[in-house]
Amino acid sequence: MEYRSITEDYAVAGQIVAADIPAIKAAGFRSVICNRPDAEHPGEASTADQVAQAAKAAGLEFRYIPVISGQITVDNVEDQAKALADLPAPVFAYCRSGARCTNLHGLVQQR
Repeated sequence: MEYRSITEDYAVAGQIVAADIPAIKAAGFRSVICNRPDAEHPGEASTADQVAQAAKAAGLEFRYIPVISGQITVDNVEDQAKALADLPAPVFAYCRSGARCTNLHGLVQQR
């Protein structure tokens, strides 16, 4: 699993599976945000619920904020901003490629 640090407290990655959670925790992350809708490509990878259960079992916080690719809404930005304000850092966010998570972070910073 590869990830890219956007700031000291926020990193992004492409799709992960529940089995990646131990490595995410070992890297020092305290929270995980999923920005990819489960129905985007059914059966492709672990669902958000499966990742959430693994995160909880590992002692990490988790938020599911599904964003449709190319259709980020004001509500998505507000939900991401609230999650970033509430969750313990550093935060690991993922979607299909990391682009939505990166774009959301930029929009949160601009608001």
